Parts: sequence; structure tokens; C-alpha cells
Amino acid sequence: MKHSNVAIFVPHNGCPHACSFCDQREITGQAYQPSAEDVEKAVETARESLGENTKYAEIAFFGGSFTAIERSYMTELLDAAAPYVKSGEFGGIRLSTRPDAIDSEVLDILKERGVTSIELGAQSMSDEVLLANHRGHTADDVIRASELIKSYGFSLGLQMMTGLYMSNDGTDRETAGKLAALSPDTMRIYPTVVLKGTELDELYKKGEYVPQTLEQAVVLCAELLKFFEEKGISVIRLGLHDSGSLRENMTAGAYHPAFRELCESEIIYENALDEIKKKRICTGAADFFINPSSVSRFIGQKRSNLIKLQKLGITAIVRQDSRLSKYEVRCAAQVPVSQAN
Repeated sequence: MKHSNVAIFVPHNGCPHACSFCDQREITGQAYQPSAEDVEKAVETARESLGENTKYAEIAFFGGSFTAIERSYMTELLDAAAPYVKSGEFGGIRLSTRPDAIDSEVLDILKERGVTSIELGAQSMSDEVLLANHRGHTADDVIRASELIKSYGFSLGLQMMTGLYMSNDGTDRETAGKLAALSPDTMRIYPTVVLKGTELDELYKKGEYVPQTLEQAVVLCAELLKFFEEKGISVIRLGLHDSGSLRENMTAGAYHPAFRELCESEIIYENALDEIKKKRICTGAADFFINPSSVSRFIGQKRSNLIKLQKLGITAIVRQDSRLSKYEVRCAAQVPVSQAN
């Protein structure tokens, strides 16, 4: 059974900083602050829809810096969720927070109430980038908080952003490497999107910030996705969640509602190119063998990968082979019958 979240948003609540890129109310699509009753209603609704599969679900508090909100409000929300976890009906409680809002006191509170997973919004491991974007914490804070979370036995999730103000592909790769060294259980990767009313929007309008294009972000994030997966780290989110509010309020940046699919398609295309070079296929028709679950990603959105191969002079004939892994590609040139004889 696939893992699922019972998502409860606590938008822009508790965060003491105004990051250059952030309008949390727009990201979550709402400004309403949930109550304990809202938590119970959300869990009861999930119970009805999930049935016996609730044990694979976590009650998740997203949208803000959860451990930085007013302590009594934080415990009120956790106390509403805790009975469902302690009874064994739900798998646990997941929350997201800031690296500088983690200490032993708060972790004791979370442990007591059945929290199982903590995600840290690291965003970058470059102090220069963190400072330029007013994050209010350092790379060392990320390391300290991550090690403390793991010492308590929580599942650790880390979040990073690509294309931030004052960053580049090199610093983003360094961030990925430093985060992977902390051995998180999960990762989320978010290309930067410029939202109306943010400082980043002002920098963009002044020409002081040049956001990643969608194409640039896809190439880089495909590389990072492959990097984390090869290290056994699950990337559970790639790109922002789609919402009408996000589309309405974004002014620039690398956004696509199926961003992960674009990245996976890019990985497969690059593997296809490697296979072409290996087999020394220059032009003509060629059979490409793909895992059945990856055929659509090999073809690409609007047949983009097939079109790119066609421009190289290669006509791809798609074949399915369930023995191949998700990103694996095997190919062979088609030999005309007259030549074969």
C-alpha cells in the first residue's frame, strides 16, 4: 500500500522571518488557521476513505514552521491527532518546520505525542544564499537539527530549493551533496517560483534576479533526482503542488503541474542518448526497449523525446521489456531485411 498523508495546513504560522521568496498563504492556498476540531474532522474523513489502509497514512501538519508556533496551539493540534496514532490506527504524525526551531525540549514534546517524521526546510547549504534570502538560519543549524532529530529516532526529511537568489547550479549541487551526507529518509526539491508581493518579485522586476527557466530547472532537478535515488534517498516531492492560487500569483520561475514527470522523462532521454552512443547508432530506425511503466516518460510530454531523437536522425520504435528498471533504456538499430540476408 502506498504511503499517504492526511494534510492539515497551518499557513504562515510561527515563522519569524520573511524569506525573499515566500508568501506562504499563496503556497498553501489558504490563510485559515485550523483548530483541534478541524484536525479531528480531517482524520475522520480520511478514516472513511482509507478504511483499513489508515495504518499507512501519517497525519501531516504542513504550510508553516510548526514547532515555532505558539506552544499551547502546537500542543492543541498534536493532542487532537495523537490518539489516532497511539491507538495504532494511523501510522504516525508528520510535520515540517525550520532548522532553528528544533531543540531537545520541543523534540520531547513531539515524541510524547506520537510524531514520527520531521521535515526541515533547509532550502540551501550555502550561508551566502541563506543570508541573501533572509532565511534566518545557517547551514550549521541544518546539520545540528538533523543530527538531533535522528538521535531521537524520528524519520528525517529535508527540503531544498533550486534557483534561489544568489545561487547557481553549482551551489545547488553542493547543497544536494551536503544534505545527502546527513542521510535523510526523504527529500523534497522545489525549483524557485517568483510570487507577487515578495521581495524576490521586486528583485526580478529590477533585473537583479534571473529565475531558472523551466528547461534549466528540469535538467538540474533530473540530475538531483537521480543523485538522491542512487543514494537510496526517496524524493517524495519534486516541484510545488499545483493550485489555482499559485498559478494566479506567480510571476516567473520554473513551474509545471507535472514537473516530476518532466524530470523523469529527462533522465530517461539522457539514458537513451548514452545507449545510442554505446551502440553507435547514427541515423535510421531503432528499437528502444523500456519498462512498461516508463513508456510515457520515454515518449515525453507532447512526444518531446521522440521529436528530439528525430532531430538527431533517429526514428524511435518503442518496445516494452518488464525486466528493465524504471529509467533503464536498451536500444538496437533496425536492420533492413535486404541487408540481413
